[in-house]
Amino acid sequence: MKNSKFKLDKSNWASVEGWLSIVGNILLFGLKYWAGLATGSIAIIADAWHTLSDSLSSVIVIVGAKISKKPADEDHPFGHGRADLISAFIIGILLLLVAFDFIIESYHTLQSRESSEFGSIAVVVMIISVVLKELLAQFAYFGAKKTNSKVLKADAWHHRSDAISSLVILVGIFVGPYFWWVDGALGMIVALLIGHAAYEIINDSIHSLLGESPSETIIEELKLTIEEVHPHELEPHHFHLHVYGDHTELTFHIVLPEDMPLKEAHDIATILEEAILEKYAYVSTIHIEPDVD
Repeated sequence: MKNSKFKLDKSNWASVEGWLSIVGNILLFGLKYWAGLATGSIAIIADAWHTLSDSLSSVIVIVGAKISKKPADEDHPFGHGRADLISAFIIGILLLLVAFDFIIESYHTLQSRESSEFGSIAVVVMIISVVLKELLAQFAYFGAKKTNSKVLKADAWHHRSDAISSLVILVGIFVGPYFWWVDGALGMIVALLIGHAAYEIINDSIHSLLGESPSETIIEELKLTIEEVHPHELEPHHFHLHVYGDHTELTFHIVLPEDMPLKEAHDIATILEEAILEKYAYVSTIHIEPDVD
């Protein structure tokens, strides 16, 4: 029973995934950097630094998850759950900086018409990188689905982008001898892949931090629940969800007769709040409007 709880806990998932990533990434960085120096490949060296940057993001994952687990206090009455989103945003910025640096390095490689001689060393290292990084990505994605953690999802993107970039370089190794510009071009492609992943992570984090309207599906489900609890027409509307990690606040309006006693109106709102808390784990605040018609 304790093991099951451990697997489903966001902070525990983040810690395990983070430390596995740090160890794996440092080992891969050493292998890639050595292979890059041995072959003189800017694409492999750039990919090595991308891998090392994953270790920094994994540290952010661990710290962010630990902060988000802290309970509510006087300064943060809804808890510290949004530390998860802030951590994901920071990872996205790190990825963006890495992508920009790769573009500059690749441009210089193309401008100087530098070429690289890939050998069996590069092939073996890239195959190891693709397999290991994809395994780390799958583990992080699995944890993200289990815990609904955006920072784990962001770290999974980080791993996946590294796996893809290594795969692109692996393909380029076999065509490199025929085209001098392959190494620089591959560096550009890797940079674009990383930049795209960074954009997705940053965009998703910002939307969640600023606040998003609940989906039509969630609204319809809430309306059905309200109708089941109180069959009379309450005209629920103006739904807003405020997500703070594992804690979610819901606000919405209902319409009641203007001559209804305050006690009765309060009891209806309380029954709805309890039903929504039990079914969705949302803490609700309901605004009551009078039906003047």
